[in-house]
Amino acid sequence: MFLTCEGTFGIVPATTVDYTEQARPRDFHAGYQEIEGINLGYLQIDGTRMFALAQVLSDLFKDIPRTTISKKMETLKIKSRRCDLKELRTLKAIHSVPTRAVKCSLISKADLEALCTSCKSLSPRR
Repeated sequence: MFLTCEGTFGIVPATTVDYTEQARPRDFHAGYQEIEGINLGYLQIDGTRMFALAQVLSDLFKDIPRTTISKKMETLKIKSRRCDLKELRTLKAIHSVPTRAVKCSLISKADLEALCTSCKSLSPRR
């Protein structure tokens, strides 16, 4: 059984605030996507689907050492980015990161697909 969840998560300011373009909070929504048979939570941020690296490592690449994944990411020039507090809270709400997590890194869907392709030969279940 797969749970699907999509919608906009966010906090609406109590008063009207005039944000400049750079200071404006990001609009994003969350959901789930099945990748390689695993249901992963994501955040859609500025048109890019981003996945929690912690969930990717623990669920998708659980049979591969993290150092190997880190080396693959370096080789493929995959950069992760730290999520902000609002994004972290959303990832906790959809159970993509543990509730005790204080930080989280995100990688894009395109980078995740490249990493999956590169790691196919490393995992015994693929």
